[in-house]
Amino acid sequence: MPVDPPLVFRFAPSPNGPLHLGHAYSALLNARFAAETAGRFLLRLEDIDPVRCRPDFERMALDDLAWLGLTWETPVRRQSEHCEDYRAALERLISAGFVYPAFLSRAQIKARAADPTWPRDPDGAPLYPGDEHDWSTARREAAIASGAPFAWRLDVARALAAVGQTLTWHESGAGPGGETGVIPADPARWGDVIIARKDIPTSYHLAVVVDDALQGITHVVRGQDLYFATAVHRLLQVLLGLPAPRYHHHRLILDAQGHKLAKSDGATGLSELRAAGWTARDVRAHIGLAEGS
Repeated sequence: MPVDPPLVFRFAPSPNGPLHLGHAYSALLNARFAAETAGRFLLRLEDIDPVRCRPDFERMALDDLAWLGLTWETPVRRQSEHCEDYRAALERLISAGFVYPAFLSRAQIKARAADPTWPRDPDGAPLYPGDEHDWSTARREAAIASGAPFAWRLDVARALAAVGQTLTWHESGAGPGGETGVIPADPARWGDVIIARKDIPTSYHLAVVVDDALQGITHVVRGQDLYFATAVHRLLQVLLGLPAPRYHHHRLILDAQGHKLAKSDGATGLSELRAAGWTARDVRAHIGLAEGS
């Protein structure tokens, strides 16, 4: 009798600061789902940002996860070691005409979007104007050759026209409004998102779908703050012929003011809690994942 392959879960932090309670919740939940289904639990380090990601943060993250009692398969996938995988995917998108070089700076985009009626993405950022849509190939090549900074952006309208189908994903968690089940994906809400940069051959959106496919991830378990981004990921998966995992977006761990914990806001790190006398059991109880619950 054929045996079904195990389910595969992953926790994928960026080593750009100390892990906090929100990371602990996501890591422990992924590990719990893997254990309950006799599945696999992988760790991936999303370290494509060479400025913010540092070796000391990586060591701290590995120490914190081990302190929580987690174990994972090795070797750990580090995105910085797999740029060729992302470059290959990017070249496919370029060759198919689904991305274009975009040269407007953040300041220029902000100035163009000063009108309060300018469309914005689910995170509140202004959509890219798309000035370069109608540029000729010669003009684009000349601009790149000039050395001007640029980003590769997804031509979402052209991509959706090529796909020619309604995109959905399977949600076993819940969206911000409690959405679950088969969810319609609307990548157009994000406009022409960045797929790669001049100096880095990927972005979060491209790297995550490539990594999930190469690692055989069957279930993506992550925070609700990434719920709407799933629409972009589904579009990229179809364009690149990649499998679609099932998604489970979990609740966020909030601070005393009801805000999402964030490294950039100085959320208390797990290492600080450990130094203050917290135990791994204390962390599990605090975030509602006590053993046996």
